[in-house]
This record gives sequence, C-alpha cells and structure tokens, in this order.
Amino acid sequence: MVYVTRRETFSSAHRLYNPAFSDEENDRIFGKCNNPNGHGHNYILEVVVAGDVNPETGYVIDLKVLKKIIKEHVIKKIDHKHLNLDVEFMKDLIPTAENIAISIWKVLVDKIPYGKLYSVKVYETENNYAEYKGE
Repeated sequence: MVYVTRRETFSSAHRLYNPAFSDEENDRIFGKCNNPNGHGHNYILEVVVAGDVNPETGYVIDLKVLKKIIKEHVIKKIDHKHLNLDVEFMKDLIPTAENIAISIWKVLVDKIPYGKLYSVKVYETENNYAEYKGE
C-alpha cells in the first residue's frame, strides 16, 4: 500500500459558537474564538489517498487529478469564505478543525477515481490540526 498526499491552502473565517448555549457558556467554552464577527485562519489541508501503484503509470493517483478534485470540490467553496455563513457543507456545524476535516472527507470520499481516500488533515495553526480517517 502506498500513501500519496496533496497539500493545499485556504483562508477562511469562522466563529465557534453553539446557539443552544448561553452567551456566557459560549464565552467560557470558546473564548476569543467566539468573537461575534468571527476570526480567520490560513489553513493547510492535506488529503491522503492510499492504493496500489498502477504498473502502467507508476501512480496511485495522478496528483494533477487529485489537485483538480480538491480545488473544484473544496477550495473553491471555502477559500476566502466565512465557514459559518457561506459554506453549504459546513451548514449547522460548529466549524472546528475537527468538523472541517470530517466535512471535507464527506465531500471528497466518493470523488477519488483511483485508490481510496485515506485521511483528511486540517491544520488550523502551525501547531494545531485535526485528522479524520473516515467512519
């Protein structure tokens, strides 16, 4: 089994907020990430595809193909957007790195033509990331 990774970047804003909580509880749980106008991050996204190497091409998946899939189905929809307000696949979710990774997985899982989606990793900061490997 070979694992191939494509890295992309995007910039998005979000607000960590649960409408079921009081303002005080949201402030206690989410702190400065609960800013009513949101705040932004320069995210790094890593998409990993696993599979056998095709002996005719030498690829698990052509990275140009994977790049196009990620850009079309994810980056175009989230780059320079507010995740709470503008992104359909994040609707009704608290846009934590964990939920972003899960949501991107759900968008991509049936779009990978060769190999199999292995993981989605979302770096919210240089030191913090969430990785999702499916259900």
